[in-house]
Amino acid sequence: MTEFTSARDALRTYFGYDAFRPGQEGIVNAIIQGHDALGVMPTGAGKSICYQIPATLLPGMTIVISPLISLMRDQVDALNDVGIPAAFINTTQSPDEQDLMFAQALSGRIRLLYVAPERLETERFRTFASRVPISLVAVDEAHCVSQWGQDFRSSYLGIGDFLKALPVRPTVAAFTATATERVRRDIIGILGLRDPSVTVTGFDRANLYFDVIRMERKRKVSWVASYIADHPDESGIVYCATRKEVESLAESLNIAVCELRAAKGEDATRLGMVAVAYHGGMPAETRERAQRDFVTDRVPVVVATNAFGMGIDKSNVRYVIHHNMPESIEAYYQEAGRAGRDGEPSRCTLLWNESDIATRRRLLDSDYENERLTAEEQEVVRASKRRLLNAMIGYCRTTDCLHEYMTRYFGEAGGAAVRDDGTCVGGCAN
Repeated sequence: MTEFTSARDALRTYFGYDAFRPGQEGIVNAIIQGHDALGVMPTGAGKSICYQIPATLLPGMTIVISPLISLMRDQVDALNDVGIPAAFINTTQSPDEQDLMFAQALSGRIRLLYVAPERLETERFRTFASRVPISLVAVDEAHCVSQWGQDFRSSYLGIGDFLKALPVRPTVAAFTATATERVRRDIIGILGLRDPSVTVTGFDRANLYFDVIRMERKRKVSWVASYIADHPDESGIVYCATRKEVESLAESLNIAVCELRAAKGEDATRLGMVAVAYHGGMPAETRERAQRDFVTDRVPVVVATNAFGMGIDKSNVRYVIHHNMPESIEAYYQEAGRAGRDGEPSRCTLLWNESDIATRRRLLDSDYENERLTAEEQEVVRASKRRLLNAMIGYCRTTDCLHEYMTRYFGEAGGAAVRDDGTCVGGCAN
């Protein structure tokens, strides 16, 4: 790899940008200078640049901890394409393939190594980590460490122990798109960040129009189909609460949208598939094909559970429709925020009704069992999730500005950007 005199040189050479986005340069410089860092930046703000650039400048290897095995290959391929040696180690590889990655890392031929948090607990990986010089550990989706966040994962609790066991403690940087003040404190405490440089770039996405529509269940399919048919040249994501709803809605949309467009005089034989389904219960090959068809614009719409979206590199999503109410403001902000990553005006619509609330409460009370936690700790997690759900219900029912509701929820003092007449810049239904 080329040696650079500055982070901006590396940014220009590898990624073709002359300047960093807001918040990036401060985090990059802090990491290069050996300071721990916490970056809270919205979807599309470029969190990965904040650890990828230091990885090209620091002498040792960077370990990236990510919960999303399915996205590691995309990230690694993209880095290798621009000349940054990167690899991953996960359960999709054979032992021989993993041995090859370990050998390359030990010989200094890998700058970034992506691993899932569960990998840190294996004796094999800990032995490897004790033998290789590590300059930086980057923790992606760091909100998963907090029991007060919307996506707590107990495997994240082992990261702190892994760091303590290393012969030399590296710089540690944590990143997330969604973290209240309480969750930020958790991230710093549980990961053991030392006097970190904290960057919160702001939660308001002024290019997004938010609206909430209360709608009975039987009308939702026709509303979504009509919207898609009226926006034939736009790319969109439709989120559903369950796998069964994903498959049913995708099938219905492929029929209904074609019928609506044919009624307008279009040649139905040339319309092709409108929507693909995506959820965690599908075979990996089917999911990858659906994701690829959507990202490459072969299919304009993906209907998905919350298993879809993290790290998806698609900037031109013009709308995100939630067919059901999500479980938290954090989840909604992250999913809706996949619209308009290119900064262009985009729409985020939430369809909901009282049965959505009942469904979410039922899922909440039935889906959390974890062997790492005591019964009392599990109840703390459930209570936290009930609190998060209540905030989401409040969003659906509020008559306040929706941009303001979200920024206030995340504790942002400046609030939403407003025009001279007091309305939000992005626009919302309230």
